Amino acid sequence: MTISVRTRRDVVVVDPERFLAAARAAFRELYPGATEEDARRHVLDVTDAVDVLLERDGVLAPGLRDAGAGRCGPLPGRRVLDRPDGLSPAGEIQQIVLGDPEPLQDIVLPQFAEGRDLFALPPTE
Repeated sequence: MTISVRTRRDVVVVDPERFLAAARAAFRELYPGATEEDARRHVLDVTDAVDVLLERDGVLAPGLRDAGAGRCGPLPGRRVLDRPDGLSPAGEIQQIVLGDPEPLQDIVLPQFAEGRDLFALPPTE
């Protein structure tokens, strides 16, 4: 039996400049010999910033569960404005799926699985 734990973790960028600055600082932590200019060249946009923060922290916007009134983050419409990374946690949910017939391990190079939705639920019987 295959058990899949699927997680959705949302964040809102409330301060783009702080967000990019935090990602560039993370890049310099990951690569101690890197200069500010190296970090600026490497972290150009949101995707680059997300990649670097995930590489350093393993999750985006650590401390999500501490940010609000419940599992799905702060109350609707309320944003956390004072985080140093410029992000406002906007909820996290998990879904447990049993019996996926093809675990990720069995899909060769998932990032290049053309035409396949790797998040699609398995067919129900």
